Amino acid sequence: MRDQMRVVVQGGGRRGRRAGLAGVLWGAAELAVTVGVVVLLLVVHQVWWTNRQALAAAHEQVRELEREWNSSPPVSPSPSPSSLPSPSSSSSSDAAGPSSAPSSASSGSPAVPTAGAKPPPAQESAYGVLRVPRLGVVVPIAQGVDKRAVLDKGYVGHYPGTAQPGAEGNFALAGHRNTHGEPFRYINRLRAGDELIVDVRGQRYTYVVGKVLGETGERDTGVIAPVPRSTVRPEYGYSEPGAYITLTTCTPEYTSKYRLVVWGTLRR
Repeated sequence: MRDQMRVVVQGGGRRGRRAGLAGVLWGAAELAVTVGVVVLLLVVHQVWWTNRQALAAAHEQVRELEREWNSSPPVSPSPSPSSLPSPSSSSSSDAAGPSSAPSSASSGSPAVPTAGAKPPPAQESAYGVLRVPRLGVVVPIAQGVDKRAVLDKGYVGHYPGTAQPGAEGNFALAGHRNTHGEPFRYINRLRAGDELIVDVRGQRYTYVVGKVLGETGERDTGVIAPVPRSTVRPEYGYSEPGAYITLTTCTPEYTSKYRLVVWGTLRR
């Protein structure tokens, strides 16, 4: 009778181990989902929210400049020498033109300003507006190409040492292609004959797109020389002095491997 009442349980340890393993796997899955959600939120913030913030701030800066210009008389311009030293700071991953860290001066003769050239604006301050009718772009122009102080605000940056708007030489600009307002995202769509309009207090300069260099190296400083010509792909560029504009950004999108360049000439 005593033997008949004995109950033997087998396999309890194995089921316990299985339950413990399932708990570990479930916890790991929850952790992976949590990490994925955090990463997704960071991506959304970087790609979407920073765009909205920078774009709104840039448009407000344009309105502020226009209000300032309308409320005060234009300042008489004075000529200022222009050359092509290395920019003051490196650009960002998708905004930089050849200014990422050029270590040598570009080729070409120094720019000779016209009587309509203005003295250089204060560093990192917005002083003009670039309009690209084909793309619907209206963006402030600031002095310098610093990432945090200029480009991440959704502005385009004027390379230090390059010509001022309307002057002989090369008025060279850098802008983000992705994130932070991405003003230069679609400049690859520009074609010969498209207009690039630059407004500065009391004056408007209209440039006409002439050439597009789809890809060059980040240290190709020739593209922002007074007479722009690629040092990497010398078949692209110009050979005669003139009044040029240069737009630079990174390519392909969401990378900083190469540079995309658009050139234009001043409409006289």
